[in-house]
Amino acid sequence: MKNTNQQGDMSYLYIITGVAIIGGLLFGYDTAVISGAEKGLQGFFQGATDFEYTSGMHGITASSALIGCVLGGSLSGIFANGLGRRNSLRLAALLFFLSALGSYNPEFLFFKHGVPSFSLLMMFDFYRVIGGIGVGLASAICPMYIAELAPANMRGRLVSCNQFAIIFGMLVVYFINYQIRESLVDMSGMVTVGWRRMFLSEAFPAGLFGLLLFLVPKTPRYLVLTGQVDKAKTILDRINGIETAKQILIDIKGTIHQKSEPLLTYGVPVVVIGILLSFFQQAVGINVVLYYAPRIFENMGATGDVSMIQTVVMGVVNIIFTLVAIFTVDKWGRKPLLIVGSIGMMTGMIALACLSFMDSIGIMALVFIIIYSASFMMSWGPVCWVLISEIFPNTIRGKAVAIAVAAQWIANFLVSSTFPALSEWNIGCTYLIYAAFALLSALFVLKFVPETKGKTLEDMSSLWKKK
Repeated sequence: MKNTNQQGDMSYLYIITGVAIIGGLLFGYDTAVISGAEKGLQGFFQGATDFEYTSGMHGITASSALIGCVLGGSLSGIFANGLGRRNSLRLAALLFFLSALGSYNPEFLFFKHGVPSFSLLMMFDFYRVIGGIGVGLASAICPMYIAELAPANMRGRLVSCNQFAIIFGMLVVYFINYQIRESLVDMSGMVTVGWRRMFLSEAFPAGLFGLLLFLVPKTPRYLVLTGQVDKAKTILDRINGIETAKQILIDIKGTIHQKSEPLLTYGVPVVVIGILLSFFQQAVGINVVLYYAPRIFENMGATGDVSMIQTVVMGVVNIIFTLVAIFTVDKWGRKPLLIVGSIGMMTGMIALACLSFMDSIGIMALVFIIIYSASFMMSWGPVCWVLISEIFPNTIRGKAVAIAVAAQWIANFLVSSTFPALSEWNIGCTYLIYAAFALLSALFVLKFVPETKGKTLEDMSSLWKKK
């Protein structure tokens, strides 16, 4: 049947976006599940008789998925250009599923159940790395997939929905972790079965994501890159309407002379800016708060159950302020949100440092953690991903996004794995380090990051050619 649509089918676009952001939900779920499981996991491996499970080893184990994230982010460009955006997400879904099962039962086939050992620790870390590869792929390709489908005037909002899904996934896993913990009689239950159930819970959304990905299309820009112009036109027609789709297709063809170009075709600055956006998103310390939230609240004086409840409250606040970004990023622009967020994060971390130096813990510490977290969620959380998904020209996007995302996960690993040791050294000074990076991030955006609000993906080629 001939397509006579002139306006575009927004419901179709929202359904596609809804499926894609499940990848974001799994990103958040997989990276935050450790926050509830890490103490039980620590207790389990501290029972090993063939090695001593130190706090340093625990920091590495708690962050082991990030090694996979670096690998997945690094390889995302190869997979995005080779398998395509959609098929790469299918691979990520499979890795999420296998990681959930393996982390639940790392003894499978090779080890006696419930007996901790160094070899079992390595196997557990292997399964977490597998999940991390899935996270790395999803973190790069979900925003790219959405950006390549969305109209320019909606792109910021729809890509920001992926960050909403990340935070929602974290909130869901905080709640599930709390429920699992509540179902156990005491801490010994966390050591034996609690942490296992927390990891297993991820298998259900991972399976759903994999199935739903068989119902969504490839992106029009990838289809044009691979010479499938008619299929690209059909999708563009349905999303944008026939007349608008014609112009978009002309613009895509005008910027795509071959499937890919050398990474530095548009100069060094575009790649460096992408890397630094990723670096600063992590250097401000957000994932320290997200991964170690229950432990941070316990260090502030909260009991086990109260700390988990405070973590859930923080998750709700994060959801609310991510919505602020979703509804303002296409109106106010990317740069203003980033700068305001940096100032808010700096304020929160300086206040936490001062409270720490004064040995003052309690409700004010919680307030400033929420101010810090809310500032991130309305700015660097979603907007960094928006920029990474849109700032690179079509012919280098896959490779450039892969480099930027790999840099992000390397920074994430360094910040997260060093936090336990830094907090033992001086927690107040640790917060000041994150505050300093927040200040630097604001200056970086002000000076070097271009505003991309309202520009099409094809405009990015001319934007960087002018520089």
